[in-house]
Amino acid sequence: MGVATTPLQSEQARALLRALAEPLRLQVIEALGSGERCVCDLTADLGLAQSKLSFHLKVLKQAGLLADRQEGRWIYYQLRPEAIEQLRDWLAELGAQCSKPATPCR
Repeated sequence: MGVATTPLQSEQARALLRALAEPLRLQVIEALGSGERCVCDLTADLGLAQSKLSFHLKVLKQAGLLADRQEGRWIYYQLRPEAIEQLRDWLAELGAQCSKPATPCR
């Protein structure tokens, strides 16, 4: 089980979902699903120009989905598991509530 996370507010969830809605960004997330990766590896594996990849990495990082670290001239990115867990929990709560019957009309 992961570390306890604070519940997402709706606006935070929308920001994460907007970041994930772009197919290339979703590919980046999937590529990082197996662990930390160097930008050089991501550009090669995803077939993207570094400038295009950098833009998408920036959006994902600003949304709170990625963490990065610099080692020499290389930057390494990894998923922030707590952000994934928060989004998962938000979606689970939404799923649990969506089957409630409507309040009868008067």
